[in-house]
Amino acid sequence: MTFTQEKTLAAQVRADFPILHQEIHGKPLVYLDNAATSQKPVAVLNALQHYYQHDNANVHRGVHTLSSRATDAYEGARDKVANFVNAASRQEIIYTRNASEAINLVAYAWGNSNLQRGDEIILSVMEHHSNLIPWQLLAQRTGAVLKFVELTERQEFDLEHFKSLLSDKTKLVSVVHVSNTLGCINPVKEIVELAHHYGAKVLIDACQSVPHMTVDVQAMDCDWLVASGHKMCAPTGIGFLYGKLDLLRSMPPFLGGGEMIADVFFDHSTYADLPHKFEAGTPAIAEAIALGAAVDYLSSLGMDKIHAYEAELTAYLFQQLQQIPELTLYGPKPDSKGEGRAALSAFTAGSVHPHDLSTILDQAGIAIRAGHHCTQPLHRHVGAQSTARASLYFYNTREEIDTFIASLKEAIEFFSGIFG
Repeated sequence: MTFTQEKTLAAQVRADFPILHQEIHGKPLVYLDNAATSQKPVAVLNALQHYYQHDNANVHRGVHTLSSRATDAYEGARDKVANFVNAASRQEIIYTRNASEAINLVAYAWGNSNLQRGDEIILSVMEHHSNLIPWQLLAQRTGAVLKFVELTERQEFDLEHFKSLLSDKTKLVSVVHVSNTLGCINPVKEIVELAHHYGAKVLIDACQSVPHMTVDVQAMDCDWLVASGHKMCAPTGIGFLYGKLDLLRSMPPFLGGGEMIADVFFDHSTYADLPHKFEAGTPAIAEAIALGAAVDYLSSLGMDKIHAYEAELTAYLFQQLQQIPELTLYGPKPDSKGEGRAALSAFTAGSVHPHDLSTILDQAGIAIRAGHHCTQPLHRHVGAQSTARASLYFYNTREEIDTFIASLKEAIEFFSGIFG
């Protein structure tokens, strides 16, 4: 590879992430579990602290100075998110606790009113549980039928199979943009276009794409898109739902309570306009403000720059992993420039259990994920009970990959010595 640490994006930003400079078991931390959650820069931590130290008040409910400042910061963050994904209106951004809540919001507020027995929902076999269970529950409530897109030989979204599943019965397509296990980048724009031809609505799970690449909801033309803040340098407990304005307006409220009302009487109520119709109760104010700070931070770095650097890391990671004969890698391989998949790799190492592998690596200060990554059906589909997963972000370095690979080889040799 041609890049050096002195020239990498990581070298510019690592000072912004205090947690990356600690030791684990006496070894420098190598954090490679970014698909589960990202680390937080000082700018985001400062935004949280500043709100509680200087502006702590409820939003929308007071005319005093603290409430006005809190409201401005809270709603200002919504503007930042809207711009970040190129929404046509700030009213198209609904704050949620996470992507799971956003998907459930659509399943209840739109699904209950628009689906009936015999209608079809198309998902894929690679979906995260968050983009599967809400639709299972909706199918149970309405009598709708779930259908699943298979994988190609390269373990990518099978577009031809998807086309064969579409029909006039298709009412909803809900698919992941980037698989958190296979790392494949799905052709969402084409998926949306094909689904719309049959009059179906489309929801995109963008948890693994919004933090890593430019996402433009208008260019994609999806009906809804969901993401979680904690995977994009923001705190936990905050995410968002994007939805087309007219579609959101047609949907009834998901939760009832304060904030989401216009007028309340003893026997009925009327509801606030978007986005507040879907934001009942006191929101996660500090977390939303910090999400705005995270968007500022990512925007200042440049999403194209982040994607380009991660592609270089991906090429290097796979170059090294492919030299370990004991490994089985899942998902498509990247091209020579690291393009064509996300900056993560799920793998198995022969008979070594991923949990054992992860435990040994942790002793070397290396944090990876082990398990089914909330994709149990996918793991059964590819014949793996569980996998280990290393996932990168823009603050990781080639040197960290070298450390990971060396420790991974040592771990495999250790278990080979035990089990012969």
